[in-house]
Amino acid sequence: MQDYEVHEESRTAQVTAVARSTMAVEEIGPWLNKTYGDIDRVLSERQAGPTGPPFARYRMLGEGRFEIEAGFPTTSPIDPVGDVGPSELPGGQVAVTTHAGPYDAMEPAYKALETWVNEHGGKAGDPWEVYFSDPSTDPAGWRTEIVQPFRPTEPELTAGTGR
Repeated sequence: MQDYEVHEESRTAQVTAVARSTMAVEEIGPWLNKTYGDIDRVLSERQAGPTGPPFARYRMLGEGRFEIEAGFPTTSPIDPVGDVGPSELPGGQVAVTTHAGPYDAMEPAYKALETWVNEHGGKAGDPWEVYFSDPSTDPAGWRTEIVQPFRPTEPELTAGTGR
C-alpha cells in the first residue's frame, strides 16, 4: 500500500478552459477522454494551447453521481464554444498529495487528505485531480496530483474576552 505524504500550499487562482457534466462514476473515464480532446481542439483553433496538464474537479452529489468540471489551465479566459468555456481553479490554501498507479486505487490518497484537513482544523472544498501521465500507458506508472482546497477553521472567541 502506498504511503501518502500530504503537504500544504498556497495557490493563486488559475484560469482554465473546461467542459462540465453530471454523471455516474463509471461514465467518468470515457467522458474525460472525449472532453480533453474537445477542449484541446478548441484551444488549438484559437492558438491558445494549454499551459499545463489536464485536470478534473469533482463535486460528489451522492448515490454514486458527480458533477465534474474538466479541462486545462490557460493564460487567459476563452470565449465559449459548444460545451467548452472559461472557468478557473480557485486560489487559497490547499492540501496536496500524489498518487502513483491506477485511478481506481486512489481512495487511500483521498482518505489521507481528509485526515490531514481534519487534523489541521480545516473545512474542505471540492477537490481536483491533475493528471501527469498519459492514460494509454501502463497504469502502474500513472501519476496523479490530488488537490484538496480548504478553509482553516476560525478560532472560537471566548465570551467577554474579545479573543
